[in-house]
Parts: sequence; C-alpha cells; structure tokens
Amino acid sequence: MQQSTPTKRLARTAGLLYLVVVVAGTFALLYVPSQLKIGTDSAAALANIRANEGLFRAGIAASLVCYLAFLLLPLALYKLLSPYGRNTAIVMVALAVASVPLSFANVGHRIEVLNLIGNAEYLRSIAPDVLAQQVMLSLKAYSEGMVLDQVFWSLWLGPLGYLVYKSGILPKLLGILLMVGSAGDVAETFGLILMADFEKLPGAVFWSVPASLGEIGTCLWLCIMGAREPAPSVDAYNMGIEIVRNQT
Repeated sequence: MQQSTPTKRLARTAGLLYLVVVVAGTFALLYVPSQLKIGTDSAAALANIRANEGLFRAGIAASLVCYLAFLLLPLALYKLLSPYGRNTAIVMVALAVASVPLSFANVGHRIEVLNLIGNAEYLRSIAPDVLAQQVMLSLKAYSEGMVLDQVFWSLWLGPLGYLVYKSGILPKLLGILLMVGSAGDVAETFGLILMADFEKLPGAVFWSVPASLGEIGTCLWLCIMGAREPAPSVDAYNMGIEIVRNQT
C-alpha cells in the first residue's frame, strides 16, 4: 500500500473540495434548471416553480454549498501549487475568491422568488400576471448575474492550468486542458455578451468542453491519486553530492 504523504493528503483535501464544487454546482446549475424548464413564458415559469418548490429550494441550498467550497478550494490549491509560482498562485486565488461574493449576492435573486411566492398577504394584493412578471424579472437578473460570475470562473482556470502544467505533480495534459478551457470559456462568456444569438452559432456548445474535461479530470485525479511528490531541484541534488564528497 502506497504511503500517504503531506503532499498527497493536501492534494486529496483539495480534491474533495473540488468534488463538492463539481457535484453541488452540477446539481444547482444544470440539473435543477433542466427539471424546472423555465422558458420565456412567465406564467409557465411561475407554475413550474410552485409545482417543484422543494427542488427549487434544494438548488439554492446546493448553490450555497458550492460557493462555500469554492471559497476554500483555491486556498488549498495555493498551498499545493504556490512553490511552483507564488505570484501566479496569488492571481489564481484572487480571481477565484473574487467570484464568491458575486455568486452569493446573485443567489439572492432566487431567494427573492421564494419571498414573492411565499408571502400570503402580498399574493392577495397583486394580480397573478404581475406576480409572474416579477418572478421572471428575478430569474432574468439571476441569469444575467451568472454571466458576470462566469468571467471569474473562466479566468481562474488559466493560472491554475499553468501551475498544474509547470509543477508536474499532476498530469500535464490536465494543465493544458485547463488553460485551453480558460480561453474557451472567456471567449464564450464575451460571445454571449456581445452577440445575442451566440448560442446558435455552429460549435458554440463545444467552447466549454476543454474546461469541463480539465476540471473534472483534475478533481478526480486529486481525489484518487493525490499528487506526485515534487522532484528534487538541481541545486538540492548538487548540494547532496557536495555533502557526500565532504564526508568521504
């Protein structure tokens, strides 16, 4: 059985945090919206949320768990990767952590929806179509806030990928996927901002594939394999030779 080392333990801690981010984020950002099927019809959106209020609430809770884990994840990765580029690691942490308050604030739009549909006194004083429009405005504000979050979620992968590639303690392919994925996600984010029909462009769905592969691959590698022990530097190797020579 392979002996656990401080580096492997730290890597697996980072991997578990990453796993929480991936699982909770996938549930909140992909599964819940796919089940609620919120389109452009405000009345249908309100009806779907009311019919699946428990799932809607679970999505909010999963978002909070995801963002809490994402606050801790870059700190663990900093401790693991900063020996291979401290300034780059600082940039990585700054970009990741900057997204967290924005993400928490954005969840407020979904909590606002719960307040709108759960206030009995308010519901008696407002027409159903007006309520549906207010709910839709909150959901739209949430979607627009996600675009701002995506800017930071895209950018932090660049320095992370560079450090993974440079360190050699994880497969270099993962570092390449993360760097390419960062560029692809940034391009996709600004494409969505600048072009109304960006999602309809041929191949638009593939822009985020490298980032997804890189993140899931990094998460699983950290959880299962940990990280390779850093190779001794040339200076340390030469120093060891010199010590041996002096002792003989």
